[in-house]
Amino acid sequence: MSELKYKKKTVYEVVDKKIIDEAFAYSENYKKFLDTAKTEREAVNEAIRMALSAGYREYKLGEKISAGDKIFLNNRGKNLFLISVGSEPINEGIRISASHVDAPRIDLKQCPLYDEGGMAFFKTHYYGGIKKYQWVATPLALHGVIATADGNVIDVAIGEDDSDPIFYINDLLPHLDKEQSKRTVSEAIKGEQLNVLVGSRPDDEENSISLAVLKLLNEKYGIIEEDFLSAELCVVPALKARDAGFDRSMIAAYGHDDRVCAYPALTALLEQKETKHTVMCILADKEETGSDGPTGMQSILMLDLINELAANLGGNAALIRANSKCLSADVSVAYDPNFPEVFEKNNTPMLSCGAIFAKFTGSGGKYGTNDADAEYIAWLRRALSEDGVVWQTGELGRVDCGGGGTVAKYISKHNIETIDLGVPVVSMHAPCEIISKVDLYETFRAIRAFYKF
Repeated sequence: MSELKYKKKTVYEVVDKKIIDEAFAYSENYKKFLDTAKTEREAVNEAIRMALSAGYREYKLGEKISAGDKIFLNNRGKNLFLISVGSEPINEGIRISASHVDAPRIDLKQCPLYDEGGMAFFKTHYYGGIKKYQWVATPLALHGVIATADGNVIDVAIGEDDSDPIFYINDLLPHLDKEQSKRTVSEAIKGEQLNVLVGSRPDDEENSISLAVLKLLNEKYGIIEEDFLSAELCVVPALKARDAGFDRSMIAAYGHDDRVCAYPALTALLEQKETKHTVMCILADKEETGSDGPTGMQSILMLDLINELAANLGGNAALIRANSKCLSADVSVAYDPNFPEVFEKNNTPMLSCGAIFAKFTGSGGKYGTNDADAEYIAWLRRALSEDGVVWQTGELGRVDCGGGGTVAKYISKHNIETIDLGVPVVSMHAPCEIISKVDLYETFRAIRAFYKF
């Protein structure tokens, strides 16, 4: 009778201790990846370094592709395609994983620097869905690039080393917040109040704090204020990935969404010496703002690459797409007993119960979502069962409580079977999020099984 019933179990109940130990060991390199890759540019740079070490070579559109090739295409430093060309005919389709490496943060405006009240600030515009109040009164680091008029691109990362200064967004003290405390949570801190404190010591000659800041930046980077016009700079939490809990079973960090899926997808590909199927791992940009632009998943670059594979390997692009399968590797919510009113427990992912498959996302009657078909899910059940992967299904909260989307809908519209797979996350989109180490590892094992099945 027990076989007739379905019961969700934790990874700890299902797998042996060897796999648990592997999960904890795997998490150590993941934490290093998070600390190195706090922006999409940094994530792409680190992924390229890893790919080169694994024998991949850089590819540019128009170059020849042959069976057995291991190549990557770097799209503007913010979007990466890695391809392992398999031994079977390309018309058999491609195993595709697509995850994003951008994360919610606070971007600097193009004319950011100003003085006010004995302090110098950067003006900002937040990026992606954040709770603004979570970003005040917390240590921040400055990351990004400055492109100067003479063609140089300067990398910036300040606030990560112990010897670095950090940055800060002011909050109102409780003694004077009578009016602020009456506002809703979303209005307690307004977007135009997310001003980053960057200095308070004036220049000796002009008595200007902003000028003193500019002089320091000129000494360090050789830039002038006009160079902010062609810069991409943001502030992110000055926080390193850390073990969480007495048992060290979880990881607390900024940027789990969605690097906690990007890293397993990347490492599952790079560990394979040879592949039967052609495999494509996509690290995308701009998911948090709608996947627009040339580095987002609404770009046609994925189709261009499929066309290149077809032309070089004697295939038909339409047939390749029809026979391809995709995992839209993105996170989902983890059930939080502190907020049970927004979850339907039977259909919410649970921490430490393995990788999460979301048949659909969207909101308000499945609006704006891909909805994977039953046959594809059954195929995945067989694939994961063969490797003993622990997985679960779930939705993003109760019906009509909200919702969200992923890149799945942009891929499936090209006649490619697609489903969301990812890691359950506590406090998603916060400056510090929580995941389970065993969920991370089961997602790696799930993607690895998908690539080879």
